[in-house]
Amino acid sequence: IDTPGHVDFTAEVERSLRVLDGAVALFCAVGGVEPQSETVWRQADRYRVPRIAFVNKMDRIGADFYNVLDMIKIRLGAKPVALQIPLGEGDLFTGLVDLVKMKAVIYDETSLGSTWIEQEIPRDLQKKVDDYRTRLIEAASEYDDHLMETYLEGKEISEEQLKAAIRKGTLKVDIIPVLLGSAFKNKGVQRLLDAVVDYLPSPLDVPPVTGVDPRSEKEVVRKPSDDDPFTALAFKIITDPYVGKLTYFRVYSGMAKTGSYVYNANNSKRERLGRILLMHANRREDVELVAAGDIAAAVGFKNTRTGESLSAPDKPIILESMNFPEPVIFVSIEPKSKADQEKLSDSLSKLSDEDPTFRVLYDDETGETLISGMGELHLEIIIDRLLREFKVGARIGKPQVAYKETITSAVESEGKFIRQSGGKGQYGHVKLEVEPNAKGVGFEFENKIVGGVIPREFIPSVKLGIEDALRNGVLAGYPVVDVKVRLVDGSYHEVDSSEIAFRIAGSMGVKNAMHKAGAVLLEPIMEVEIIVPEEYMGDVIGDLNSRRGKITGILPRKDAQVVAGFVPLSEMFGYATALRSLTQGRAIYTMQFDHYDVIPQNIADQIIENVVGKKIKK
Repeated sequence: IDTPGHVDFTAEVERSLRVLDGAVALFCAVGGVEPQSETVWRQADRYRVPRIAFVNKMDRIGADFYNVLDMIKIRLGAKPVALQIPLGEGDLFTGLVDLVKMKAVIYDETSLGSTWIEQEIPRDLQKKVDDYRTRLIEAASEYDDHLMETYLEGKEISEEQLKAAIRKGTLKVDIIPVLLGSAFKNKGVQRLLDAVVDYLPSPLDVPPVTGVDPRSEKEVVRKPSDDDPFTALAFKIITDPYVGKLTYFRVYSGMAKTGSYVYNANNSKRERLGRILLMHANRREDVELVAAGDIAAAVGFKNTRTGESLSAPDKPIILESMNFPEPVIFVSIEPKSKADQEKLSDSLSKLSDEDPTFRVLYDDETGETLISGMGELHLEIIIDRLLREFKVGARIGKPQVAYKETITSAVESEGKFIRQSGGKGQYGHVKLEVEPNAKGVGFEFENKIVGGVIPREFIPSVKLGIEDALRNGVLAGYPVVDVKVRLVDGSYHEVDSSEIAFRIAGSMGVKNAMHKAGAVLLEPIMEVEIIVPEEYMGDVIGDLNSRRGKITGILPRKDAQVVAGFVPLSEMFGYATALRSLTQGRAIYTMQFDHYDVIPQNIADQIIENVVGKKIKK
C-alpha cells in the first residue's frame, strides 16, 4: 500500500498503518526527516508497526546519508542501524557497501542499475566500513546471545545468523534497519525488496489481535490462524464506477467464502460477501476464499463504515478502530440547479463514506451546506471529484477556517424546562457544574446524582441535551470543545417528566453556563517549516511575523536555512504564492495542523461580527 505524502491525506496513512504488518519509511537523502515524516512515524509508533528505512535520492546533489541517520535518531527518537553505507554521493554515487555480506556493490550505469557486480570493499573505505559493521553487530547481538558470544570470541559471524538477529530486533520495533539507493536510477531497490522479505514480519509473525465481545464486554483474543473464528477490520471504502461500493478489509483470523455472511459487531448488522476481490493496483482478481493475513475488497456491503469490525456471526468481536483528526477548513457549496440538488446530496454522502476526515454539515440558521476537510488541497480534490467524477453542477464558496469555542472559568448553572398546556405537561430540572477541560481532551460528562433526585432513565437524555448545546457555541455558533460537565442535582415530576424535557433542560443549563464562563474563540494553529536560501531569510521571517507567526527555531541545512514555527491557519491562505514571490520560487514549505489556541480579542471580535452579520442577512 503506497500512501500519499501530503499532510492533508493523513487519514490514508492512518488507516493503512492500522492494518499493515510492516512498513518501509522513505527519506530523501537531501531533505532527511521532514515534519510530515515525524507525523507518519508517530502514527506507525502508535500501532507498533515494524519498519525499515530507505534513504532515497542518493544521486542528488547535497545527498548526505550520515546526516539522515542522525536525523532519524534525534528527530524521531528511533534507533537506526545502517545495513549499508554509500559509495559516493550525488553525481559520484555508484553503489553501496553491504555491511551484512561485507561486499561492495557497483551498479552498471548503462543498464540503468538492472545489473551490478559485487567486489571487495575499497581500501580507503575499510575503516568506515569496519566502524559501521561493528555498530551493526553490537545492535543485533542484543537479540541473540550466541551471536554476542561469537562476536566477543572474534569468530566469523554467518550472514544467516546476523540476519536472524536483525529480524528479531526489527519485529520488536526496537531497531530500524536503514538501507540506501536511488529509485530513479534503480540502484539499491533490489536489496530493499530482499530486506522486506528478510526483516519485516509475515502475517504469522504478528501477535494475536485483541478485541471486546459486545455481548459480554470481555476481552477476546484471536490468533493469526485459519482455525480461529473469522475476524476482520474494514479500513477503506471507495465507490467504483463498475461494481459500486467496495469495502477493503484486513483478515486477522479465520476464513470466509464468497456468498457467506459476516457480522458487523459495531452496528449489529449482517453483511453478505457478494464478491471477494484481491486488488492489484489497476486490476482486480475474483477469489472464492480469504484467510488470515489477506487484504481484500468486498462487493455488496450496505451498512459497514471505515474502522468497523467484521466477524463470524456466532463469534462477534469489536477490534480497536482508528483515530482520525478533526477537519480544520471548510467551504460552502450549493447546487447550480434543482436537478443538481439530489445528485449533490447523494455524491456528498458517498464521499463522506469513503473519507473519514471529510465532513458534510448543514447550517440550520443560514441554510448553507458546508463541506470540511484537512486543508486546501484536500478540499480541492474533493470538489474536483464532485464536478468531474460525479458530474454535479455546484457553486463553491471561499475556504474558511473551522473555528471552535471553549470556556475559561468554572461555573454552576441550572436548566429548568416547564410547560403546562392542559393535560400532561413537560418538566425537567438539572443543576450543573461546568468547567474547562484539559486542552485537546474534548467533552467529558460526569453523573454525580445520588438518592434518585433525577431517575436513572433520564440521565442519558440530559447528556444528549448537553451535547446538543455544545454543537453551537454562544459567541458565533462554532462547536464547543474541551469542557467538563457534572450533573450534580435537579428534580423531576412523577407525571410530567420525560426524556425530551430533560434533554431540553440539559441544553438550557449548558447554554446558561457558557454565557457566564468566559467563552473564547479558538483557531487552528499550523506547524510550519520553510527551507529558504540565506539571502531571503529576513523577508521570510518578516512575512511570518506579519501573519502572527511564532518562530521556534532556525537551523542550517546545506546552502539554506530551515525556519520552524507556528502560524494560525487563517493567515496561511495563499501562502504558496506569497512565498514564491518573496524568494523568486527558491523556497519550499510544509504545513500541518498542530493544535487549537485562543484568538486575540480584536480578531475574535471581527470574526463574531462577520458571522452574526452574515446570519442576520440570511
